[in-house]
Amino acid sequence: MAKNAIVPDNMADLYRDWKMAPGSEAGGFVFLSGFNGAGLDGETSSDLAAQINTAFDQVFGVLHEGGMDAGNVVEVTSYHVGLKDHLDTFKAIWTERMRDPYPAWTAIEVAGFASDGVIVELRVVAHR
Repeated sequence: MAKNAIVPDNMADLYRDWKMAPGSEAGGFVFLSGFNGAGLDGETSSDLAAQINTAFDQVFGVLHEGGMDAGNVVEVTSYHVGLKDHLDTFKAIWTERMRDPYPAWTAIEVAGFASDGVIVELRVVAHR
């Protein structure tokens, strides 16, 4: 089976330095690397909504590079530090950013991430 990397220009460093594709397409499915609330510049906002939107912005940047959008998303797993503290905020942003028919979604509480101060990370699977 053929596999294709999806790498937006602003994520070329991730591909080169981390040896990982922001998106990997195989068999019509696109698997995205986990994107969190830290910006590509390494800066992390202390604002929860800003972090959630940053994660979605990065996800949609990869999808856009691959010619897709929210309508192509079939599954999301979201990982959260303090899930109950910001679930309502996450759901409100989810409602703004996703569209009907909505993808499957699983939310998981975690102890932390590699980047300090990050409260959310998204794992996304899309289908062309």
